[in-house]
Amino acid sequence: MIAPALLVRRAMPFALAIGIWLVPVPAGLTAPAWHLFAIFVASIAAVLVGAFPLLTSTMLAVAAVVLSGTISPAKAFGGFANASVLLVVIAFLVAQAVVKSGLGERISLFMVSRFGYSSLGLAYSIVLTDAVIAPAFPSNTARGGVLFPVVLSVATGSGSRPDDPEGRRLGGYLMYCAMASLAVSSALWMTATSANPIGIQVVREFGLEIGFGKWLVVASVPALTAILLVPRVVAWLYPPGVGKTPDAPVAARKALAELGRLSRDERITAVVFVLMVSGWIFADKLGLNVTSIAFAGLGLLLLTNVLTVDDIAAQGDTLATFLWLAVLFALSGQLNELGFMGYAGQRLAEHLGGLSWPATYVTLILLYVAIHYMFVSQSSQVLALLGVFLDVGIRGGVPAPLMAFALLFASSYFSVITPQGGSQNVIFVGAGYLTQRELYRLGLLMTLFFAAIFLTVGTGWIMLVTG
Repeated sequence: MIAPALLVRRAMPFALAIGIWLVPVPAGLTAPAWHLFAIFVASIAAVLVGAFPLLTSTMLAVAAVVLSGTISPAKAFGGFANASVLLVVIAFLVAQAVVKSGLGERISLFMVSRFGYSSLGLAYSIVLTDAVIAPAFPSNTARGGVLFPVVLSVATGSGSRPDDPEGRRLGGYLMYCAMASLAVSSALWMTATSANPIGIQVVREFGLEIGFGKWLVVASVPALTAILLVPRVVAWLYPPGVGKTPDAPVAARKALAELGRLSRDERITAVVFVLMVSGWIFADKLGLNVTSIAFAGLGLLLLTNVLTVDDIAAQGDTLATFLWLAVLFALSGQLNELGFMGYAGQRLAEHLGGLSWPATYVTLILLYVAIHYMFVSQSSQVLALLGVFLDVGIRGGVPAPLMAFALLFASSYFSVITPQGGSQNVIFVGAGYLTQRELYRLGLLMTLFFAAIFLTVGTGWIMLVTG
């Protein structure tokens, strides 16, 4: 029998959806846009209040939008063919080969032997590795696919398992450090995510030219400050449960020596992984599709029997991740396509008249970040809203370079605000170390931390170097 408290929580999202649905459609919006907003908001609220798991909530949402005639089946299910969604799933499967082959254990032991004196040391090794390789990856999802098997190997090699209530905390800590790192390292380098070049094109329409060097100089101080603080802030928000481990490096070096030479499967996995990473790095120059590169890597692992069909069938969590991510991608994209996101951005911006330019600046950045709760794609928000917010800021007296860079950087660091706020997040979420409630809580707090860094340290630095 379902407890009364749970019944109340489960009734809340339905009441919310019906309540918004029945409100007269605001002028400037169509009925489908308003009704889709009602269902989308209710599905996210259901997760936040603990009414349903994300998979359940999204399945009910996609059924509701189609059966109610809000959007067509083709558009509602279009996310299942989305290249970013497929890349997440394939990257997750390829990561399993790193673990199964034994290469993951070897990588884990190596990292522990070098940095394993504490959980903080492990976290810094992951965060700094990401910051160094970021400029070579135009896709932060692909970069997540590189980091994830390393993080997973370190977590499992340290005895941390998702099904262990206490032991999972180290794995959860390392997974979240990687997610947060991906968000802020994308702000450090112009080439670290595909959303950055899109944003630059939008900014160019306002007469601002930004190149690789200028981006790096302006981003360096706030982004590096945030990167260096990530492991400590996450440890404060989500203690890993493991502190100093002075004997771990010695034990790891001994175990590494006992492993001996690379096995056949380890060699094959290493070669395939290097080929995939190289393909992702040079994808733009060679005209290659990053998702197709991931498929090729998975095909090679299957061809050589490093991975088998049974291995893939055993990854039940991967299917669940694919289902909810595909649905959220489609619904978020339709909110944008139907004009709801642009409408919301303009209405919010219109209420800022009469504020001083510093107040306008801070309010616009915080609103721009908060709206990402409704987006699953960074690029789609940049396309829909960056120009709107930049225009309002400049009209409100905010210096154009300050407003532009602040919005561009926010377009990276806001990706951690929800588990689905960036497709790279989902690779780490799929490991199961963190619950949805933990992810939303950490997402809010880390996003506020990033916003605080970029609004304080970042604002002064941007004005100094662009003034």
